[in-house]
Amino acid sequence: MESMKLESKAAIQIAKTPQEVFDAIVDPVHMVNYFIADSSGHIREGANLTWHFPETDVDVPVMIEKVTHHQFISFYWGEEGNETLVEITLEPLGGTTIVRITEKFMENTPEGIDWLRGNTEGWAYFLAFLKAYLEHGINLRKGAFDWRFQ
Repeated sequence: MESMKLESKAAIQIAKTPQEVFDAIVDPVHMVNYFIADSSGHIREGANLTWHFPETDVDVPVMIEKVTHHQFISFYWGEEGNETLVEITLEPLGGTTIVRITEKFMENTPEGIDWLRGNTEGWAYFLAFLKAYLEHGINLRKGAFDWRFQ
């Protein structure tokens, strides 16, 4: 019997247009206010980027697969041979945007279940932090993970 593959999913509604949400996701000038400490460039189809995460002091390779302006972004990220596919979909809804994120796949093993828990939590943070930044200009990430260094 083939094991079931695991995928992480999260979604949120943001009171901004798909264009505003898209721009905040693809532009590192915005991303440092809610997601990462640094990026080697803009999200563009075919780009190979490096994202730096301050709370883990890790640089993550990111290979941008597909970009449809104001609608869709997909990328592979992670260590070579262990990359996962992230898909971000932006759906307009009456002047707001529904942002859906799916990350796939991991094997249904104890390690895979740990990945599923951690990445689902991480994408929920991403969405909440993005919403706070876009709707209220607040960087919720600042100081949020300092306890990890104590």
